[in-house]
Amino acid sequence: MAESAPGIISPLAPLNEFYRCPDSLLAPSFSAALSAAPGFFRLGQGTMCYGKRLPAHADGGGRGVIHDVAGQITVEGGTVGLPFDPAEVLENFRRERYAVNGYAGRRQVFSGHRARRAYYCVRPLLPLPLRKRVQRFVLADWPALRFPSWPVDTSVEQILERLLAVSMKAKGIDAVPFIWFWPDGAPSCIMLTHDVETGGGLAFMPRLMDIDDSFGFKASFQMIPRKQYAIPRSLPALVRARGYEWNLQDLDHQANLFEDREEFLRSAASINGHLKDYGAAGFRAGRLYRNADWLQALEIAYDMSVPNVGHLEAQRGGCCTVFPFFLGDVLELPLTTIQDYSLFHILGEYSIGLWKRQLALINRRHGLASFIVHPDYIREPRALEVYT
Repeated sequence: MAESAPGIISPLAPLNEFYRCPDSLLAPSFSAALSAAPGFFRLGQGTMCYGKRLPAHADGGGRGVIHDVAGQITVEGGTVGLPFDPAEVLENFRRERYAVNGYAGRRQVFSGHRARRAYYCVRPLLPLPLRKRVQRFVLADWPALRFPSWPVDTSVEQILERLLAVSMKAKGIDAVPFIWFWPDGAPSCIMLTHDVETGGGLAFMPRLMDIDDSFGFKASFQMIPRKQYAIPRSLPALVRARGYEWNLQDLDHQANLFEDREEFLRSAASINGHLKDYGAAGFRAGRLYRNADWLQALEIAYDMSVPNVGHLEAQRGGCCTVFPFFLGDVLELPLTTIQDYSLFHILGEYSIGLWKRQLALINRRHGLASFIVHPDYIREPRALEVYT
């Protein structure tokens, strides 16, 4: 197996990005020759990694016994020897690159462009009970998916914590100053978003803003600029006047934006035009079909398309973090809780029990709890009772 050359691969960049602690308190790190092929491995009990590492034992490939590299970390003379490149591993998770090798949940619910297009063409014609049965059938394997961890995955945070601990050990210190994650010492953050999918959802927007206001929340609305509904010219100003945000959600919600690179670039030009017309800064991919490596073509400040755990999404995967992160110049605000549609119609749970469980896990890591609540689905009586 070909190997890369050894060298300094200091964890300063990932640790500074996350903790903002002084460089002088972090130990430089040295990596020996790493395997050319990435794979799954562990960094101690319960912490999964994916990337290149020291070729010690056969890799489990995400299915069998997975090698633990924690015992291969060395500390000598104030320098840490690492059996992997932490920056690569973190990027592999955030960009979901682990999904191309050995990840059983990689497949899309409707694999193949033709099958997916056919489904979304007939989807508006399917009665909701039939649509739910189809989706429950194709998603039935979700409890068997081993990675990311359900219902919240914090692999990125666990890796960073372990790196900080070993760096502090090398420096012989037991505390480091760092800038807290959120303003004013807030323990965590909540973000509420509303994706508007149909004319019924559009009509329910004023009522939904009234409900949000009654609880002291403000939210963002993600709108579809083509085909789904006609957007009144006065609506963006009305939404913003009430303290809410106006963003875009795909072009036509057909879940084909990222199928072909050249077609995507043509669509990106149209999306950028709509972003400019509406004065919008944020974007979410329709039905969370996404490609983190293509987002730079969009003239956006932030994106909201990547789930933390995608077991119940049409495109499986997940970024394995409960914190915002940058994809190039674009700030990614990951979806860290289950969508309302999946909660109500796939799991059949008309309660906030799972949301509360996820919120507790996110708060434990002081992360971002982000929600998608659709005005199209929350207006149904049982769902509205749960929401209010």
